[in-house]
Amino acid sequence: MLSYRHSFHAGNFADVLKHTVSTAIFHHLLKKDKPFCYLDTHAGCGAYSLSSEQALKTKEANNGIKRLWGRKDLPPALANYMSQVIEFNAQKELKYYPGSPSIAQQMLRENDRLFLFELHPNEFINMSENFGSDKRVKMAKKDGLEGLIANLPPRERRGYILIDPSYEIKTDYQDVVDTLIQACKRFSTGTYALWYPVVNRIAIKTMERELKQSGIKNIQLFELGIEADKGETGMTSSGMIVINPPWTLMAEMRQTLPYLAKSLAKEDKGFYRIETLVAE
Repeated sequence: MLSYRHSFHAGNFADVLKHTVSTAIFHHLLKKDKPFCYLDTHAGCGAYSLSSEQALKTKEANNGIKRLWGRKDLPPALANYMSQVIEFNAQKELKYYPGSPSIAQQMLRENDRLFLFELHPNEFINMSENFGSDKRVKMAKKDGLEGLIANLPPRERRGYILIDPSYEIKTDYQDVVDTLIQACKRFSTGTYALWYPVVNRIAIKTMERELKQSGIKNIQLFELGIEADKGETGMTSSGMIVINPPWTLMAEMRQTLPYLAKSLAKEDKGFYRIETLVAE
């Protein structure tokens, strides 16, 4: 039940998409002086070595961040994301990969706040070591979906919420939709991003349909695939469903996703989706 470890997958193509979108959202929120909060429901430890036993076993970063490292032709949103990876490494060689909490920690200001939730015992210990000295960060070893609802609305009345479970539990697909509906009732102006893996396309289509029927407005979808769906034999694409996205995000992804689909594809089989699920 708690077997998932992101260290096996750090820096893969799904991380590239997730963190490019998140970086774009942070850049938008940072344009205003007023503080905001960031809440990560499944934070993991937040920092990963690309030379660890787990990373070397899967080599998923080879088809993600390692293909982009050192390129000079990146679209603006992708270049902004890459600058965070470069900052995290603090040298010219790519050795480490920043998880979502580390990217947030690098970008957020002194008066902004971070809420990090993680249930896995070892991951929580490592997360505590990585972020325990940062007074802006509040951490809890508890279910992140429950933690999200308990902390809404934030006192800042501005926020970005990232929901990215492993989906190793089948009920996660329904739970994230139910949580988003409840969260939007408590904090309707927040920006929410729901990450999903495409292993079972039917489950993703069900999530999309339920969100369309939820009454929530202003929902966009951004998906990156490196090969065609295989039908529950492995993740071939992943996506971000964003509620209340920055007005600039759609245009940024129209530049970014074609580049990523071409650069990270397996045997030229890459594809992408950019859709408005629900208008404003």
